[in-house]
Amino acid sequence: MILFGLIQPVMFVILFTYVFGGSMKIGNTTDPDVYKNFLMAGIFAQTVTFATAGAGAGIADDMHKGLIDRFRSLPMARGAVLTGRTVADLVQTALTLLVLAIVALLVGWRPGYEDPTNFAKILGGFGLLLLLGYAFTWIGALIGLSVRTPEAATSGGLIWLFPVTFISSAFVDTSQMTPWLRHVADWNPFSATVQACRQLFGDPGVSQSGAWPMQHAVWASLIYSVLIIAVFRTLAVRKYRRAEG
Repeated sequence: MILFGLIQPVMFVILFTYVFGGSMKIGNTTDPDVYKNFLMAGIFAQTVTFATAGAGAGIADDMHKGLIDRFRSLPMARGAVLTGRTVADLVQTALTLLVLAIVALLVGWRPGYEDPTNFAKILGGFGLLLLLGYAFTWIGALIGLSVRTPEAATSGGLIWLFPVTFISSAFVDTSQMTPWLRHVADWNPFSATVQACRQLFGDPGVSQSGAWPMQHAVWASLIYSVLIIAVFRTLAVRKYRRAEG
């Protein structure tokens, strides 16, 4: 699972870099090197959010096999099973991000690490990515508890992720979108984290939109992620308790 989980994001990095690089306009240029640096924050964010489908499938599989029945007899908090599962998925996501960052450096990604003070900002960007991934994992947990099979959890976990990740600033400059679509993309929680990472990484292509999440991307990313965790953890734990009954 870890191996296949690493292959997909690496393929995205290579395909987007060499297939779309040179054809995407960022600001006033189509320079492939500019697009490489613009792209990476979006690829990182997409990777941590796509882990949601695997989390949902894992929980659905545990429910389907009756593993949860064994946990019911143990003296533990009802939310402990879900918390343990989501934290385990977070560790796997962190490993994937590490490998992905190495691949990104190999294909030409160059964050602003020349200044030693920027290293803390780069770490902060990866911290925001992991927080977003953890938040979305709780959405996956709720989906996994709401379906009957792991296959349904995988499908249900991916269907909503595609519009969330692609109607955003991850892969294209939102200034080239129609006004109503740009408005949706600018207020997308996914876009806020991508924007925050570009700022912290020193990457080009930071959106100049006047929307509040784009102007205060780091705070917007934190607020969105915390709200998603608060809402969907509550719903997932409640669903888990009902499933026990």
